[in-house]
Amino acid sequence: MPIAMITGGSRGLGRALAEVLAREGWDLVLDARSPEALGAVAGELGGRYGTRVVAVAGDVTDAAHREALVAAAGELGGLDVLVSNASALGCEPLVRLEALPLDGLRLALETNVVAALGLVQEALPLLRASRAGAVVAVSSDAAAEPYPTWGGYGASKAALDQLAAVLGEEEPGLRVWAVDPGDMETDLYTAAVPGDTEPRPRPEAVAPAFVRLIGLRPASGRYAAAALLDTDVRQGR
Repeated sequence: MPIAMITGGSRGLGRALAEVLAREGWDLVLDARSPEALGAVAGELGGRYGTRVVAVAGDVTDAAHREALVAAAGELGGLDVLVSNASALGCEPLVRLEALPLDGLRLALETNVVAALGLVQEALPLLRASRAGAVVAVSSDAAAEPYPTWGGYGASKAALDQLAAVLGEEEPGLRVWAVDPGDMETDLYTAAVPGDTEPRPRPEAVAPAFVRLIGLRPASGRYAAAALLDTDVRQGR
């Protein structure tokens, strides 16, 4: 069975992606800060699809927690795909840069960039040992577009994109993809812009794009979920 690790796996896109992969027979290591919510998801998916789903609750900014996640993958037999999905906004709701708390920006960078790299560093031996090792960095259109109030979060995701791009060059044996999921109806978006009630796609509608990417294994690079669902993706490197 292939094995995937998904951070932020108890809700939103992480939860939706975990379900799609479990349905396809993947074993999973899931991370989230809430033991109760994460345990419920792991029990539900494991019971429904008969796969091994290990819940490791904690904060990805904690090095010991990252070690525990990789150890859990090793106990399952290895690691084929690492999905860095856990994110912090830095300020809820979002505010203009002139009012952005610097501690909030530090939190966004620590969670979205530093912790993501730390987990990759910890997991590299397992990923290199896999015949289909891949890293998926969940990005954002705010990483490339200058939306008011999204400056701090967008800056952290832009930094994550660059880390992913460089990692793809440094690790030619792996696939490294930064993926922009587009707007979604998630708790994170509600916390960011609580007054915005415009309908948006549910994460369950976006998760298949990630599964398609993993299945096709195109060259390392940055991809948009909408394009993955609508068009062919060039394979190979």
